[in-house]
Amino acid sequence: MIGCQRVCLLLCVYLCVMSGLEPVMAQEANYDEAQVPAYTLPDLLTDLSGAPVTTPQQWQQRRRAEVLSLFEQHVFGRLPNFQVQLRTKLRSEVPDAVGGLAHRRELTVYFTADDAGPQMDLLIYTPAAATGPVPAFLGLNFNGNQAIESDPRLHITESWVRNNRELGIEDNRATEATRGSESSRWSVERIVRSGYGLVTIYYGDIDPDFDDGFRNGIHSLGEPVSGERAGDAGGSISAWSWGLSRALDVLQSDARIDASRVAVFGHSRLGKTSLWAGATDQRFAMVISNNSGCGGAALSRRAFGETVARINKSFPHWFCLNHRKYNNNEGALPVDHHMLIALAAPRPVYVASAVEDQWADPRGEYLSLWHAGPVYRLFGRVGMPSEQMPGVDVPVQTDVGYHIRSGKHDVTDYDWQQYVKFADRHLKAE
Repeated sequence: MIGCQRVCLLLCVYLCVMSGLEPVMAQEANYDEAQVPAYTLPDLLTDLSGAPVTTPQQWQQRRRAEVLSLFEQHVFGRLPNFQVQLRTKLRSEVPDAVGGLAHRRELTVYFTADDAGPQMDLLIYTPAAATGPVPAFLGLNFNGNQAIESDPRLHITESWVRNNRELGIEDNRATEATRGSESSRWSVERIVRSGYGLVTIYYGDIDPDFDDGFRNGIHSLGEPVSGERAGDAGGSISAWSWGLSRALDVLQSDARIDASRVAVFGHSRLGKTSLWAGATDQRFAMVISNNSGCGGAALSRRAFGETVARINKSFPHWFCLNHRKYNNNEGALPVDHHMLIALAAPRPVYVASAVEDQWADPRGEYLSLWHAGPVYRLFGRVGMPSEQMPGVDVPVQTDVGYHIRSGKHDVTDYDWQQYVKFADRHLKAE
């Protein structure tokens, strides 16, 4: 009986990890709107001196830098100025992938002159029929690039993989069984049929998702950390975001991708990452957050579902140490996550939620987008039309986009249908 219970527990953990979720008992979180504490959000359009921000220039030249710095100091942290020497090597090229619809490449990106040093593999799809550079979606994946398709020609990641560790398996290497395991989350056929490229990277290439004192992944490019890291030293989310920007560096010279029209996309913890990447790197033309929840699109002050205290306990390596000062103390945060979304302005940003994903606080995700509206209006852009959430499976798309769909914490073809439609509106050439 005990053995059966252990198997069931391990299966539960495995399924949660595959979904990007952390297992949690319902009574540990508040899911009652009546129990959401009263809160006041920091004012987006008042700077630290108390002066109002009334023009796009004042936002871009003064207030934006303040908000970005506050997130660096209190939430995500700063990374050192890594000295990198980007090099690429073509690992494979298939001109007729996805049933002949896509041109597919695997590209290894080295961060130094040492082939054995930190590196990441880009998996790049572009429409086979394209006659020039195309706009693209760029995002990290959870299980390795081989998980995007079941094609046996795809290289299996050699980086550390999370699932084995969670299951107590010592061998942390991906196996053949992972081929195509994430294919439902990446609507490759829809994307390339619509005229877009897709670029994805295994997030563990950049920084393995566990706390080892920040010695692995790209952290090895900096000075070794002795003892506890500095309070504002960046965690894994900052590292993953950094990797997305280095991928964009590579795409700048890619003849098949128009790097000026790249949307950064992420789901769950990688949705938090896409928002931070879009905030720190304004070259991304669009930002997409899928079910990113606490630390991503959701307002921290609502303390609904996952909280600051819970996320810092479960994932101590994601954020900077200063973020822990706000455990059960969200009202003291000098920022909230409507300000993170506002850092994307005036670029288009899309936030998506799921009805059954209460842990991620769908209402808090929507309210962040709504409260980012004043900055979009400052630029003459149109935000969400109402403080009231739209109906389930009723997308709203202006210069920002939102939907809450039926179902659970996941990425579905329905989500991609909306993202492609939004990109058609904002990324397709006139």
